[in-house]
Amino acid sequence: MSPSSPFPLQRLPFRLPRPLARPPTNRPTCQSASGMEQLCYLALSVLLAIVVLYGLLELHYFLRMCICVVLARFVKRRCHILDATTVNGLCLTNDVDTLLYHMNNARYFRELDFARVDFYERTNLYRTITGMGGSVFQGAATIRYRRFIRPFHRFNIVSRIIYWDEQSLFMEHRFVRPSDKFVHCIAICRQRVIDVSMEAVMAELLPRTSSNGFRASASPSLAAPSSAAAASAAASGGISNPAMDTSLAENGHGTNGGGATGAGAVAAGATATAAGATPTTAAHCLKLKPSLPPELSKWIEYNDMSSKNLRSGC
Repeated sequence: MSPSSPFPLQRLPFRLPRPLARPPTNRPTCQSASGMEQLCYLALSVLLAIVVLYGLLELHYFLRMCICVVLARFVKRRCHILDATTVNGLCLTNDVDTLLYHMNNARYFRELDFARVDFYERTNLYRTITGMGGSVFQGAATIRYRRFIRPFHRFNIVSRIIYWDEQSLFMEHRFVRPSDKFVHCIAICRQRVIDVSMEAVMAELLPRTSSNGFRASASPSLAAPSSAAAASAAASGGISNPAMDTSLAENGHGTNGGGATGAGAVAAGATATAAGATPTTAAHCLKLKPSLPPELSKWIEYNDMSSKNLRSGC
């Protein structure tokens, strides 16, 4: 105690501050956070793989093709080989042209792939060709544009057979507007058949009109043209049943162009009979075979001339 201080001094006890308590470690929370992080990495990897596949393989094309095959084989009704089939389409943003105003011209041929697959499956054409040891591929195509298809507008593709010969099958595809049946464009494709005769394939498929109950829909273009129509076609400059030169034919195959009459019909009947068909079946096939349209015969002639020029080195 200090003598000068009136109050006694007391020593206060000195205590160190207590350390703050650490929060208890929650190991399950850390594990769940690590699992979420791995899940995010996995989702990003899957998304990146989809983007790469979409850019390199155009994934939606193959997915749509698979869906088209499944629908045609298991959902849609079967059709006769001379019937017309219809598939639906929609012009999306990846189908438009550079100006973003209408469907790109190249997309029309792409849409025809789905129309052909639908026709092949519903008419049993492809399985018949492969079952007879043959194969089919695209030989030539021509298209006439009439009016463009705007983005996000629907359209239908109507496909049918317009003619066939010994080695080829000719199909017509029409892009039709569903609301008023306006035809936007018309495409004609030549399907080449190898290792099998197309006449034999049609002799196998045409008689199924009575056996399976399929009925070929009557079409004015499939009926044989009258003499007056043939005369008018010749007068307008079209070629009616032109005699094709064998030297101009592709793969050494000559086309008579006489449709279901004349020497072409006799050759078709002989091929069908040689393939195992009865004379009655061959006569039935010749009766159902459409005549060769004049514009198609002109196009065949141009194709054969182009093939000859390519073989000669031009």
